[in-house]
Amino acid sequence: MKTFKEGDKVVVLDDTISGVVVSVSGQLVAIVTEEGFELTYAPSELLKTEKEEVLKVSNYEVAQVKLEKEVTSKKKQGVTKVKERNTPKMEVDLHIHQLVPSSRGMSNFDMLNVQMETAKRQLEFAIRKRIRKVVFIHGVGEGVLKEELFYLFKKYSNISYYEADYQKYGLGATEIYIHQNP
Repeated sequence: MKTFKEGDKVVVLDDTISGVVVSVSGQLVAIVTEEGFELTYAPSELLKTEKEEVLKVSNYEVAQVKLEKEVTSKKKQGVTKVKERNTPKMEVDLHIHQLVPSSRGMSNFDMLNVQMETAKRQLEFAIRKRIRKVVFIHGVGEGVLKEELFYLFKKYSNISYYEADYQKYGLGATEIYIHQNP
């Protein structure tokens, strides 16, 4: 068991408090901190210090530590999986004015057929070329094209689909992920 007497300089083990012992009574040791507060601790929580310990650190050592922290933080920041970094993301804009020179004289049914044929052709291309992610931009509208796309995607067992990035596309786009066979 540790013994303390009045006047001993001590530090608290689990805290950044140091002070001088002012009284010892049974299982409690009273200390006065450098800030002038009187606190009591069990002897097992204190450590006697023989002299004032001054930590000396050179500018070179400080610079080395800062450099190490910067390097490790940059490594943590810039870590992206190689697969994700090299994955090309294909975008398919299904707005009718992007697909045909003029939609004049086309019925809604004709426009939907052109859009769905384009979507299926681009989807097959992505599967053939092993492109993992494809974004289909369908617009908001009444949701007919979106529902038809979902119906098309459900025909493929290796496709997952979800809303595309809202900040980039808003509500009018769906992103698919094509699961590649090993």
